[in-house]
Formats: sequence, structure tokens, C-alpha cells
Amino acid sequence: MFEEKSTAQAPARTAVQRRGVERRRAILDAAEALLGEQGYEAATLKAIGERAGIPVASMYHYFSDRHQVDAELLRRHLRTLGERVGAALEDSELPSLRVAVDTIIDPMSEYFRAHPSCVELWFSGRGETVNELVRAFDTALADRSCDLLVERGLVRADTPRLVLRLAFEVGNRLFDLAFRESRAGDDVTIGEARRMVTAYLETYADR
Repeated sequence: MFEEKSTAQAPARTAVQRRGVERRRAILDAAEALLGEQGYEAATLKAIGERAGIPVASMYHYFSDRHQVDAELLRRHLRTLGERVGAALEDSELPSLRVAVDTIIDPMSEYFRAHPSCVELWFSGRGETVNELVRAFDTALADRSCDLLVERGLVRADTPRLVLRLAFEVGNRLFDLAFRESRAGDDVTIGEARRMVTAYLETYADR
């Protein structure tokens, strides 16, 4: 009898779990759409719920507050962005530091332009968890880039990882300015980011 009851309950649990996954995805999709269309202030938990077709009271079953929605959506963006930048670096021969810098900046600027919701979260500075996620992403990608540049002989073997971390910090600030100037990202500012980061890294290249 116990076995029969357990077996009968299993499909019900699976259906509830599936519904929960679907609702979380719907909430994140709604948040992404609102952030991209109307900006950060408009994407309240109430507005997200209305967009997703989920009552506000039910929203708290899936996310405790707005900041948790922000963090989960940013994690989704970071997974995709990390894969794209990583693939670009691995697929490129990287004949020069300028090409290496472009290989990082190009997929990032393209992603930001295609996903304004990511821009709203990345540069919002409105939640500590979001800030920590951005810092962790930058640190991991900077360390990976440092190893790759050393491996390809583009910077000296004794180049500290701090150098790439600082380069990413500078790039972040300039990207912030570029996308504040224009939702599509100001090309002039992004171009200056390329020049500044490349010139800085060249001081660590073998002469």
C-alpha cells in the first residue's frame, strides 16, 4: 500500500515542480522584457508579475524580492556572455594585443546591444548581489585572459593577474559611460576603451 501511494504521488510532485520551473522562467522573461523596454525603475515586482500573468502574492513563492529576480536574471545573462567571450578567445589566433582586446570587447558590446536588460542590471549598482556577480565574472574572465595572453606570448610571463583585472575594471567603467550616452552603446567611447586597454597592456608586452 505504501508503494502504491508513493507511486501515485510522484507524477503529482513532478507536475508541481515543472510548473514551478515554468513560472520562474516566465518571471525572468517578463523581467527581461520590462528592463529592456522601460528601464530599471519600471520593472517592479508588481509589473513583472502582471507581465508574466502571475498574481503578485504568488510571485513570492518563486522569488523573495526584486533583488533576487535581478540576480537570477543576471546569472542567466552571465552564463551566455561568458560562453560567447570564451569561445571567441579560444577560436581566435590572437596575433596581437589589439586583436585580443577586440576579441573580448566585440562580443561583450554586441551582447549588451542585443540585451538592454543586461545593461540595466550590469551598471545599475542597485543590489550587492548583482555587484558581486559582476565582480566575480570580471575577475574570472580577467584571470582566464591573463593566462591566455601569457600562453600566446602577448604579455610577459611574469605579468600579474592584477593587470588584467585592472584592465577589466577600466573597460567596465567606460562601457558604463558608453551605454549611458546611448542605449545602443556609444561607438566613440567604446573605441576609446579599446585604445586605453590596449595601450595599458602593451606596457607588459616583450619589446
